[in-house]
Amino acid sequence: MEQFSSDKSIGTTKDDSDFEDDFETKKMETDTSAQEARNGKDIQGIQWEGFKYTRDEFRETRLKQYDNFVNILRPSSRENLDKEHRQVEKGKNFYDFQFNTRLVTSTIVHFQLRNLVWATSKHDVYVMQNYSLMHWSSLLQRGKEVVNVARSVTPTQKLPGLFSEPLSRVQVSSMAVKENLILLGGFDGELLCKCVNQPGVAFCTRLSTEDNAITNTVDIYRDPSGSLRLITANNDCKIRVFDAQSFTRVSEFTFDWSVNNTSVSPDGKLLAVLGDSTECLISDSHSGKVISRLKGHKDYSFASAWHPNGLILATGNQDMSCRLWDIRNPSESFAVLKGNMGAIRGLKFTPEGRFLAMAEPADFVHIFDTQSGFLKSQQIDLFGEIAGISFSPDTEALYVGIADRTYGSLMEYKRRKDNHYIDSFY
Repeated sequence: MEQFSSDKSIGTTKDDSDFEDDFETKKMETDTSAQEARNGKDIQGIQWEGFKYTRDEFRETRLKQYDNFVNILRPSSRENLDKEHRQVEKGKNFYDFQFNTRLVTSTIVHFQLRNLVWATSKHDVYVMQNYSLMHWSSLLQRGKEVVNVARSVTPTQKLPGLFSEPLSRVQVSSMAVKENLILLGGFDGELLCKCVNQPGVAFCTRLSTEDNAITNTVDIYRDPSGSLRLITANNDCKIRVFDAQSFTRVSEFTFDWSVNNTSVSPDGKLLAVLGDSTECLISDSHSGKVISRLKGHKDYSFASAWHPNGLILATGNQDMSCRLWDIRNPSESFAVLKGNMGAIRGLKFTPEGRFLAMAEPADFVHIFDTQSGFLKSQQIDLFGEIAGISFSPDTEALYVGIADRTYGSLMEYKRRKDNHYIDSFY
């Protein structure tokens, strides 16, 4: 992962806003409902009539001018990739626009890390907003600060032999909210854990004292015995696993390159390990031993997701592709899905496995129907950097965090039923 001065990034995106500030003082209505969208309002509240170009014209310009960041991808490799991409039928509608709010706004601290939105129910979602972890209730249409890491954070849990220390001004680079726990990773290698229903932060520490030790990924999972575990992937080439009750370190695995992303198989036995390499690894979660090397990507990888059946792994790369692997036959991917203009920085399967959401760095989220063999898709078209995507556990909602100086927001989509939703935009 690229390292840069974090002071410039908090509360902004890599390129700030692509819109002028003229309309900042004209935002009479900041939120957009499905009904308003049906009546013609832009879903993000962008007042196109005040611009010198139409939405379609601006979209065409963005597609031509967007500069996808790569580390090692060569033009010749890009041409070969185009031949591999699966031809997908677009234009489907699996999820309908429901609501967009600017009362909570998503922010990012590193342009390559986009996993800062987590839904815990169809009405409850957590997003990072500068130094604040915010909870948004779609029922109440109200946001509430849960944790503020600008101030000094002192851990509440004190156990013998537990190395925990106060932290302050943590720039949150990764997060996970599961099993009644909130896990936050920081730009300088920090790790914080909070119980959702208890005050204060239970545990916080700095995982590494190295200068380049960004906590790129955090997650919460159950190992094969059923024990709850916390896992982190850092720029110091290490994956660390902690017990979720005692916060003691269970294991530590070292790799040959910075680990940008890791995800655990549904049965807790396997780790997908991705980073500053064209290879993606499958490792044993207990020993860290590499079992398979997945080869096909042309640049560095930053996203992965396991299908609930535990047999399919999706990996996202800066070569603008998502590869799908059957881990029973890891010699080659069985499908390659393509983005429109940028790296694949976010991947999420619905809990029952019906859909795969794939997020680019900006403007596009793609939803693939797995039952069609990933041959049918919906394309969500918006403007702004994407801070994260998250399906609700019941699959009813999809949330998209948009990081933009002017139009930063949280967008909600609702799963379409056969009889549709009368209060959704379609």
